[in-house]
Amino acid sequence: MIWILIFIICSYLAIFIFIYVNLAGVRPFRPEKSNNIFVSVIIPARNESDNLPDLLESISSQDYPSEFFEVIVVDDNSNDRTFEIASNYTGIRNFKVLTNKGKGKKSALLTGVENASGELVITTDADCRTGKSWISTVASFYRVHKPDLIIGPVSLEPMKGFSGGFQELEFLSLQGVTAGSAVGGQPSMCNGANLAFTRETYLKNADRINPEEVSGDDMFLLQNIKKKKGSAIMWLESSEATVVTKGKTSFLSFLKQRSRWISKAGKYNDPFIVILGFVTFVTISAQLLLTGISFLRLSVLPLLLIFLALKSVPDFLILNNTVGRYNKKHLMKWFVPSEIIYPLYVFAVIVYFLVKGKPEEF
Repeated sequence: MIWILIFIICSYLAIFIFIYVNLAGVRPFRPEKSNNIFVSVIIPARNESDNLPDLLESISSQDYPSEFFEVIVVDDNSNDRTFEIASNYTGIRNFKVLTNKGKGKKSALLTGVENASGELVITTDADCRTGKSWISTVASFYRVHKPDLIIGPVSLEPMKGFSGGFQELEFLSLQGVTAGSAVGGQPSMCNGANLAFTRETYLKNADRINPEEVSGDDMFLLQNIKKKKGSAIMWLESSEATVVTKGKTSFLSFLKQRSRWISKAGKYNDPFIVILGFVTFVTISAQLLLTGISFLRLSVLPLLLIFLALKSVPDFLILNNTVGRYNKKHLMKWFVPSEIIYPLYVFAVIVYFLVKGKPEEF
């Protein structure tokens, strides 16, 4: 048993220290002034009448010339006022409202891309807000580096209490892994709330991003682009390019969202993504098992504490770096309790998925 635990924790340390070393070298991107390119911003939306106005207002305040970008809202058969609100909006110069030709977020995104006029496409979600330099920063980064896929930073709105702190820390840990792995040449995550790619790249991959899945467009797109020799997937480090999204207001909605995420794990075939997920799952399972055994046999408690201490090293380094870059250092007060209960949270997500099955998706 000891040798198995040593192998597990060494594997975990190797992967996440690799991620941290690359994360530590991240430097902010400084936009350069150059000729503007035409950009298409695509917003897939379903039942977002409460959120969409705030997003559109934030996009209407961009410092990028209004004649060089368009916004396309694709309504996915909403049964609220989403389509009406979008149709009546007049604050953006080049503005389109479309109805999804199929069903689900992936189809809505494809509908938007097919009708886009821009060389560069940026996607976001209807419950997000952007800064005024969002488009200009992403466009500048694209002009300088010409990557196939740009992974942009996403941050949660500030939340209260331990549950809010836990949710923010968990999200920031994902952002840290996203940035570190991408900078290290092994991109493993991305978020459709802030993602950019060329229209040509998306259309070339559209029929290969698991069409049987109605969502997961972001990760499946990343996975397919990564397979192609010579492709470039880059992390954009910039507070100006950060998109802010809302956290979940209840534990149940939080579980549903994470359950949707893990439901696609079996569809990933990129070696690094698979190894990262497997090692993380086995390490968390080992921690949970050791915790349970230590309640029955106190002699196992020192082993649990050593295991937890070793696991916490890269976790702390990655999170401490990320909260600093996102100006959320105050959240580290929740690190220790979050580290202890994290395996229980993962267990709850898995149990929810197994009991409830695959949640409704968008």
